[in-house]
Amino acid sequence: MCQVKHRIMDSLTASTMRMIPVQNQSWVSEFILLGFSSDPTTNSILFIVFLLIYLSSVLGNGLIIMLVCLDTQLHTPMYFFLCVLSLLDMSYVTTTMPQMLVHLLAHSQTISFAGCWLQMYMFGALALTECTFFVVMAYDRYVAICYPLHYTVILNWGLCIRLASGTWICGFFSSLLHTFFTMSLPYCGPNRVNHYFCEGPSVRTLACMDTHLIEVVDLVLSVFVVVTPISLIVASYIRIAKAILKIKSTQGRCKAFSTCASHLTVVTFFYAPASYIYMRPNSSSSPERDKMISLFYNVFTALLNPVVYSLRNKDIKRAFLKVMSLGRVGL
Repeated sequence: MCQVKHRIMDSLTASTMRMIPVQNQSWVSEFILLGFSSDPTTNSILFIVFLLIYLSSVLGNGLIIMLVCLDTQLHTPMYFFLCVLSLLDMSYVTTTMPQMLVHLLAHSQTISFAGCWLQMYMFGALALTECTFFVVMAYDRYVAICYPLHYTVILNWGLCIRLASGTWICGFFSSLLHTFFTMSLPYCGPNRVNHYFCEGPSVRTLACMDTHLIEVVDLVLSVFVVVTPISLIVASYIRIAKAILKIKSTQGRCKAFSTCASHLTVVTFFYAPASYIYMRPNSSSSPERDKMISLFYNVFTALLNPVVYSLRNKDIKRAFLKVMSLGRVGL
């Protein structure tokens, strides 16, 4: 009996996965992230591309945070929320891209079970926070256009801080449920995740039990944190559209619409692919396609935000030129 046990353990050790024997059941202690390609040349090219995207995302969002903090004229609810969004995007993209960049060049693409748990939780927490935070930004545009004379009275600093804090609390709590349900499943092999980071649906397919109930719970959670914010955003913009149509001058209408166009662009790029990934049955999933689609809400949105909000925003441009001129004077 002991010899058979030793032979089984030796064969498992020789395979690509490492497991921990617990109560007559083997549990995966690490996962292998397959990434995009096994070709070294392709991975080198992808490394350069994603490194430039990551640095641009961090520097762009960091620049917005710095400008909002330094320029007192940007100390308004709208730019406070933009600053929080930039902080979310910087944190969001940092949970996945540094590790992805390392795996593109390294021979080993492993991640420990605890590391996978932590990455899944932080990614989900920041993503869900951003989901609900887009509602706050839509409400900000609603108040600014529908009640312009009472804008700073309604959106006082106390309410702004409570709204921002509430989204973070909601996001981190919801992610805890999602991560707990996924990572509490038994994983006894295989351990090869066909993705570039530990995303819930991709990891859950490796569970060695029926995950139908967990998928139903996850779908209900996704409906709550995705469909509900989308509904609130749509309701806000219906009211905004009605208010804009009441503006008599064409110039006034264009100005009012331009303040919403940036937010709508970012919301579309974030919600459309995220809804596709998280709100459909696993039976219709395609790992290769899912990896490509996840890049939109994981990577490209963080890059898009500073581009959209800075290029279309005169206040950001003015603050940037002001900071640059002060820097030259200081030199």
